[in-house]
Amino acid sequence: MVDDAELLPRAEALVTAYTAAGRTIATAESCTGGLVAGLLTAVPGSSAVVERGFVTYSNAAKAEAIGVPMDLIRQHGAVSEPVARAMAAGALTASRATVAVAITGIAGPGGGSAEKPVGLVHFGLALRDGGVRHLERRYGDRGRAGIRRAAVADALGLLEEALGA
Repeated sequence: MVDDAELLPRAEALVTAYTAAGRTIATAESCTGGLVAGLLTAVPGSSAVVERGFVTYSNAAKAEAIGVPMDLIRQHGAVSEPVARAMAAGALTASRATVAVAITGIAGPGGGSAEKPVGLVHFGLALRDGGVRHLERRYGDRGRAGIRRAAVADALGLLEEALGA
């Protein structure tokens, strides 16, 4: 993933833009397992931008590391809008970053249901000086690697949009 010909230039541009803007990023990743943070930190100079990353794959990690309430997870499921929003807000609270992006989804091949199929991914984007935004994607069952790559691309898109916020 780090040497992805399409995504690496976007990560490089983000690092340059966030450095120029004096903004920093935290990530909270579940189904992507740290791929967003890994891609960003592949860029020289990213230490000025990437404040920290949380890989919160388990529900316990979501609760313990970034403060997602277990009641919220029990009520809505880990793959849901409320949890994605709480992950982003929690990553912001647990860091010194100015922007946090969160990802939770079902990358497959198993784990899906009629209500929450493989390929469903929820994103949260929290801004220190603003609110929390949500994005839902239904990528379909394009394979685990394909879903994770698509999720990383959309997370970069949210971080790009946050520059204009």
